[in-house]
Amino acid sequence: MYRLFYAEGSAACGPRVVLEEIGAPYTLVHTEIGSGKPRDVELLAHNPNGWVPVLVDGAMAMHEASAISIYLADRHPAAGLAPAFDDPVRGPFLQWMVYLSNTLQIAYQLTYHWARYCAGEAARESVQQRSCERLREVWGFIDQAIGERPWFVGDRFSAADIHLHMLSTWLSPEMGHPRIEDFPNAARLAASVAQRPSVRLVHGL
Repeated sequence: MYRLFYAEGSAACGPRVVLEEIGAPYTLVHTEIGSGKPRDVELLAHNPNGWVPVLVDGAMAMHEASAISIYLADRHPAAGLAPAFDDPVRGPFLQWMVYLSNTLQIAYQLTYHWARYCAGEAARESVQQRSCERLREVWGFIDQAIGERPWFVGDRFSAADIHLHMLSTWLSPEMGHPRIEDFPNAARLAASVAQRPSVRLVHGL
């Protein structure tokens, strides 16, 4: 049985949706990740950064949401959440999973974890303003890449769609972020993903 260190509204939501989609048994280890709050000792043993998600599979533990989703999709190919190794869209799938994690998530961090990117409070406004600008740039790029396709990669639902939907829920117009509706292709795709039972369960829709 898999174990997933988890916090509501965090990047752990994506891997949890993947676990629901593949139908594998798992348990959630609910974990406190609030700023300044002490971290679970077992979580720190698996990920000294103190961040979720962490997936434990037997004697193996791994972190990073996109990596966990790829790992699970590959371990359970019958669920169809990742292109096969010889599928022409395998490369684009990996590309977008990494892009969502390394580029789009970082743009959010400039808003929600601004202190990681500047030396003091005086720079906070500038960093968060750049976050809003960067989110508009990156979501615009993603929107163009989706075009008229029904799904993010190829012609079938995948873990990339799950990850994209999760990140769409992090947009906060109150913080100056764009709205997902500003990107019609991404909004259409995210709305399709939101109808899946697994997503409705995890995100409380």
